[in-house]
Amino acid sequence: MHALRRSLRLRLSWTVVVPLLALAVLALTWGRDLPVFWVVVVAVILAGAVLAAVHHAEVVAHRVGEPYGSLVLAVAVTVIEVALIVTLMVSGGSETQTLARDTVFAAVMISTNGIAGLAFLLGALRHGLAHFNPEGSGAALATVATLATLSLVLPTFTSEPGPQFSPAQLGFAAAASLVLYVLFVFTQTRRHRDFFLPVTSEGRAAEEGDHAPPPSSRAALGSLALLLVALVAVVGLAKVESPAIESGVEAVGFPHAFVGVVIALLVLLPETLAASRAALRGRIQISLNLAYGSAMASIGLTIPTIAVASVWLDGPLLLGLGTTQLVLLLLTAFVSGLTVVPGRATRLQGGIHLVLLAAFLFLAINP
Repeated sequence: MHALRRSLRLRLSWTVVVPLLALAVLALTWGRDLPVFWVVVVAVILAGAVLAAVHHAEVVAHRVGEPYGSLVLAVAVTVIEVALIVTLMVSGGSETQTLARDTVFAAVMISTNGIAGLAFLLGALRHGLAHFNPEGSGAALATVATLATLSLVLPTFTSEPGPQFSPAQLGFAAAASLVLYVLFVFTQTRRHRDFFLPVTSEGRAAEEGDHAPPPSSRAALGSLALLLVALVAVVGLAKVESPAIESGVEAVGFPHAFVGVVIALLVLLPETLAASRAALRGRIQISLNLAYGSAMASIGLTIPTIAVASVWLDGPLLLGLGTTQLVLLLLTAFVSGLTVVPGRATRLQGGIHLVLLAAFLFLAINP
C-alpha cells in the first residue's frame, strides 16, 4: 500500500499535472475575450508550464545526452512557434505581412544576446570565467549569421518593390536555409559531436556534475510527451494572452510591433531558464547550444515553412529588415564572433550582449 501511494504521488507530481492543466485551460480560453481575473490565471499557469517544460527537457537531455537534449528543446519550441506563425498569417490580414520577419528577428536577438549573454554573465559570476568550445560555438554562430543574412538581409536589397523576395528568390532562400540547418544538425549530432560538449578550463571534455543514473526509456518517453504538451500550452497560452498584452502595449503608447517581441520573450522562456541553469553549473556549452540552436531553428524551419505557406497567403511577404534592425544584427554578429573565438568569456562579454538586447528592446519600443 505504501508503495502504491508513493507511485501515485510521483505520477501526480506538479510536473505532470501542470502541463495537462495548462492544455485544458488553453482549450477553454482559446479564441475568447478574457476578463482581468482569467488573464491573471492564464499568466500564472503559463509560468508553471514553462517551469514544467524545463524540467522535462532536462529529463530527456539526461537520458539522450548532449547535444541531443539541447536540440530536442530548441526544435520542439521552434516547430510549435512556426505552426503558430503560419496559423496567424493564414487567418490574419495585412498586419501579418511582417509577422514572420519580426518574430524571427526577435528570436535571433533574444537568443544570441539575451540567452547567450545571460549564460556568459551567470557562468562568469559563479565560476570566474565562462568556458566553452569555440569550434562548436563558432560553427553555430556562423550558421546563424549566414541564415539571417540570406533570409532577413538580402530581401532589403533585391530588385523587388519593398523588402521582399520574388517567388524564385524565396524558394532559393528556403532551400538554402533548410540545407544549412540539416547540415548543421548532422555536424552537431554525428560527425563532430565532441565540438558541442561542455569543456573544462583546460579545454577537456567536462565530466557530468550529476552522477545520478539516467532515467529509464519509459520515463524519458513520458517526459518527452509532457514536454511537447507543455510547449504547446506555452505557445498557445502566449497567444491567448496576446490581446491583453496588445491592450497593455497600446495603453503605454508602445508600437504595435512590440507585441510580437513580448510573445517571443514568452515563447523562449523555457530555453532561457534551461540555459541559465546550465550556466550556473558551469556547462556554458549547453547554454550556447540552446541559444544558437534556437536562433538557427527559428530561421531554418520558419523560412521554408513560410515559403510553402505563401502559396495560400494573401498579399506580400515582407522579410527584409529596416536600417536600424540591420545595424543591430550586424553588430550582434560582429560582437558574438569576438566573444566565441577565445573559448572563454568574462562578465564583460555577458554585459555587452545584454546591453545589445536592451538596445533591441528599447528601439523596438522607441524606433
